[in-house]
Amino acid sequence: MKRNTRMSEEGMEWAFPRIKRLPPYVFAVVNELKYKLRREGEDIVDLGMGNPDLPPDRRIIDKLCEVAQRPNVHGYSASKGIPRLRRAICEFYEKRYGVSLDPDREAIMTIGAKEGYSHLMLALVSPGDTVLVPNPTYPIHYYAPIIAGGQVRSVPLIFEEGNFQENFLRKLYDTVKGSMPSPKAIVVSFPHNPTTVSVDMDFFKELVGFAKDKGIWIIHDFAYADIAFDGYRPPSILEVEGAKDVAVELYSMSKGFSMAGWRLAFVVGNELIIKNLAHLKSYLDYGVFTPIQVAGIIALDGPYETVKRNAEVYEKRRNVLVSGLNSAGWKVENPKATMFVWAKVPSWAGMNSLDFSMFLLKEAKVAVSPGVGFGEYGEGFVRFALVENEKRIRQAVRGIRRALRRLQAAV
Repeated sequence: MKRNTRMSEEGMEWAFPRIKRLPPYVFAVVNELKYKLRREGEDIVDLGMGNPDLPPDRRIIDKLCEVAQRPNVHGYSASKGIPRLRRAICEFYEKRYGVSLDPDREAIMTIGAKEGYSHLMLALVSPGDTVLVPNPTYPIHYYAPIIAGGQVRSVPLIFEEGNFQENFLRKLYDTVKGSMPSPKAIVVSFPHNPTTVSVDMDFFKELVGFAKDKGIWIIHDFAYADIAFDGYRPPSILEVEGAKDVAVELYSMSKGFSMAGWRLAFVVGNELIIKNLAHLKSYLDYGVFTPIQVAGIIALDGPYETVKRNAEVYEKRRNVLVSGLNSAGWKVENPKATMFVWAKVPSWAGMNSLDFSMFLLKEAKVAVSPGVGFGEYGEGFVRFALVENEKRIRQAVRGIRRALRRLQAAV
């Protein structure tokens, strides 16, 4: 009798220990219902996933198409990024933030910020190392250190507290004091996804001083550097004197330049971190398609007004959504930055964030992201992404107003 040598899935679970540490994706529940309703013919206004709907500047697209016609650009590219692109990001930082960077030692291209951060964690974190991460947070901030074999300790980031900066830093310092051994790194991201919280230069000065004193690395994800409103300009952590001694920053072309699908980002700052990330990436990838890198040079070297116009579009959408929700009786604050609105679930609704997200999807035909998907301290909130035009956002507001009225009448 022939023996069955096929191994059962149950019997081989032990072979995937990192995967077993990753929980089911909360957002999948909402997405499944969204797709079901659309298949049934429902018109869903999707303000869930933060996927930019604005196209890149025409010059960038034209340069991609032009370079892609060349016969010598279709081979493997440079894992670190072609030299001219690394110079372009350094020149951009000099113009935008007054920060001097060496393109050979203090800048590296990554295949999007998500890959850059994840590979950075693989390079930096060993089993037993602890990384401090705000909670709520963008999920990869929390799970990349875990995938790398490390441990994560959450630092509560409470949106509603009075002096946010002071309270968050105090919680961060208390967490470091209570950690044995001392954490390897602190991850921050301001302007923040999902809470939209923003900080000033004093915050980064204090954080850098603390990290130097304790010998802890700082990883700053600067994904929403270019989307700010009402005259606010998000600071780069590298503007702090001496920040490069302990910090690196991830800068992405996805949001401000509307190049999300192009997967083009950078890690800039501390030379030792850049060196070791480059070493790891040399084993893992050959970089981004060369025409995309050349187009990235055009974007970074071009007029910043293009990015400002994108931010103005998001600001107008923010105004429509926030004013609409407030007029519907749902009190929501104006964010200073990001492409999101972070809204507290009305207490009278009597629902958690996932149930309320499902309610909005079914009754208002509007998709949002449940706050609990960003961590336990995101419970009680939902996140709106400003990725539909103003007309569609007004449609969403009308649907939400009707749904809230029916709900209030029922409770």
